Amino acid sequence: MPNPINRPMTILAFDYGTRRVGVAVGNTETKVSQALKTIAAANADVLFQELENLVKEWQPDQIVVGLPTHPDGSEHEMTAKAKRFGNQLHGRFNLPVSWVDERYTSVVLEGDPQMHDNLDAHSAALILEQYFAEYQSVSGLKNER
Repeated sequence: MPNPINRPMTILAFDYGTRRVGVAVGNTETKVSQALKTIAAANADVLFQELENLVKEWQPDQIVVGLPTHPDGSEHEMTAKAKRFGNQLHGRFNLPVSWVDERYTSVVLEGDPQMHDNLDAHSAALILEQYFAEYQSVSGLKNER
């Protein structure tokens, strides 16, 4: 979403998984991400209730979702699931959603023992940092939704 008034925007980022969802937050002024939490919900209703609480707390202007693919960039089963998750976020919260290639985020962090307890949230933080690096421009942030 273009940022015509050039004000800082809050962004929530998600590393989607079928068992856990990592969540991070950041803003366009500092371009720094912070791992918030990993949600391991028993079902979709519980997951989206927790996500609703986070949206109310952080009041983001934008959502970023990591898009998993094979190393060659081709899609696989989790690609479609992550897209569906992002589309559900857009539908429920009426916020723009952008996608970031997350091919190697977990691999980068798995070797760091300090990240083990909250790996998914730290993966979401890396996804958000990649978003800032790839999509930041003078006129605002690129939106693909």
